[in-house]
Amino acid sequence: MLNLVLFGPPGAGKGTQSEKLIAKYQLIHVSTGDLFRGHIKNQTTLGQKVSQLIADGELVPDSITIAMLEEEVDKNPDATGFIFDGFPRTVTQAEELDKFLVGKGSLITGVIALDVDQDELTRRIAERYKVRGRPDDDAEKLKKRIEEYFSKTIHVLPYYEEQGKLSKVDGIGEIETIFENLIAVIDQY
Repeated sequence: MLNLVLFGPPGAGKGTQSEKLIAKYQLIHVSTGDLFRGHIKNQTTLGQKVSQLIADGELVPDSITIAMLEEEVDKNPDATGFIFDGFPRTVTQAEELDKFLVGKGSLITGVIALDVDQDELTRRIAERYKVRGRPDDDAEKLKKRIEEYFSKTIHVLPYYEEQGKLSKVDGIGEIETIFENLIAVIDQY
């Protein structure tokens, strides 16, 4: 089973590249952002909690995030693999994901970090906000999300590096070039 974590700050291109990787490798896409937005759209109890947290620019607590992720994985028992987009964001989440997958007889195959500098991230998100109007892309919330990534979330990378699972790919450039670089890394697994 090919289980990948696509890692990077908001605006790094995780969603764009995930779509391409899903098509190539027939993976199931598990995006915590999409899960959160789905719960919010459907006005579930969980969605209401998530909505307030996101509106405040806060990260959703591990317990909620992990429960939603496990539910999504369990919906796809015949999957040949998963691509985790936007998860894990903490070492605790990474540890919980490992435990969950081991319980399913699987592991994380590899973690790929898309490297993009803050100026480029800000430019991309501002453009995405103009086009899609996502509330979490508002300038103030975005600033908080990027700061959160660089102050907290990035600390998950050493966890995977110690396991020999971390690869880094330059996330700046043409979408197709970045995709080809991702494929080169994945095909080595």
